[in-house]
Amino acid sequence: MATADVRRLVAETATSAAAALGQLVSGLGTAVLAPFVLLWLVLAPGGVRVLHGLAGMERVRLSRWGPEVIAPEPPPARLRDALGDPTTRRELLWLLRHLAVGLPLGLLGFVLPVLALRDTAFPLYWPLAPKDATATSIGIGVADSWPDALAVCLLGVGWTAIILGLTPGMARLQASPGRRLLSAGPDADLSLRIAELTATRAAALDAHATELRRIERSLHDGTQNRLVTVTVLLGAARRMVARDPAGADELLERAQSAAEQALAELRTVSRGILPPVLADRGLAGALTGLAAQSAVPCTVDVRLPERCAASVEATAYFVAAEALTNIAKHSGASRATITVRSSGPRLLLRVTDDGRGGADETGGSGLTGIRHRVAAHDGTLRLTSPPGGPTAVEVDLPCGA
Repeated sequence: MATADVRRLVAETATSAAAALGQLVSGLGTAVLAPFVLLWLVLAPGGVRVLHGLAGMERVRLSRWGPEVIAPEPPPARLRDALGDPTTRRELLWLLRHLAVGLPLGLLGFVLPVLALRDTAFPLYWPLAPKDATATSIGIGVADSWPDALAVCLLGVGWTAIILGLTPGMARLQASPGRRLLSAGPDADLSLRIAELTATRAAALDAHATELRRIERSLHDGTQNRLVTVTVLLGAARRMVARDPAGADELLERAQSAAEQALAELRTVSRGILPPVLADRGLAGALTGLAAQSAVPCTVDVRLPERCAASVEATAYFVAAEALTNIAKHSGASRATITVRSSGPRLLLRVTDDGRGGADETGGSGLTGIRHRVAAHDGTLRLTSPPGGPTAVEVDLPCGA
């Protein structure tokens, strides 16, 4: 394995572990409140309303760390009505599981980095520690020599290995009850799904109309004008060919140049409709070609076990193309990265840059169009762009849509 691949693997593992720790600690926030809500349900009136509120907080938290959790129709707040409500029963079951599983995992997400830092750094402060003080973070052993101190450091390395290897799975385990029980289930009112499909259909039609206007403008302002120029030049050359062959030859040369430019613009428009490279080389090849043409140096990392539906690959390609255009125009970045992964039946696309940040969908930077394209496939888009950067556009698409 090349050095660059090793560095990329290490960076991805560290990034994944850091994100998992953040997710575990954020889950600790709702898990700590779970026993108080459970006690409120048993002893005080209004507990059902508090349960709904905590479940809503968990939906927001889970949506922040992954695909959006669609809330079911608002459940009843009165205890008598809530007893027979499926949504309330699912929320209560989530509360018990989050208390039993989410709380310990959240505590581990908080404690593990402290243990790793404490034991790894032990040789640095060991000479200052009291003589009979316990050396390790687990309360076992006393360090009497440098080998003992280095052994404690190795324990810290072990904690670090646990963080890197296990925390992503721990984060998924902590989130699993909420994603399964707090989303709109099969027994939820179909009007929620109908409203969602109506919204995505409207977004798809709007994105389609916008794309047609873009193609029409490109053909009208570019290719059509070039072809008109060719026609005019050919007509003038035909009239001059008898009396001024040299002038006619010059006009024919200009007409040929205009025709070549019109052909190049027509090819550009046709590639904008559906790039042929997608069919020939797949999404990885298409994104590699896109990165090669980018004004900002761009790295591409695509790992997909199999091809997705053509419409999904086209959407991912256009999202990446629009994101790179925005980076070149607005970010002031020196480098961009496109990462594509699969997660079960989903395609995950991430475009990042090291620019100034502060991207806003209302600023006319094309992000609204990206969201409409993604919504048309029942996908989700997440934008992270704090002032000062970095900016990340994350898209989640169903592979078979």
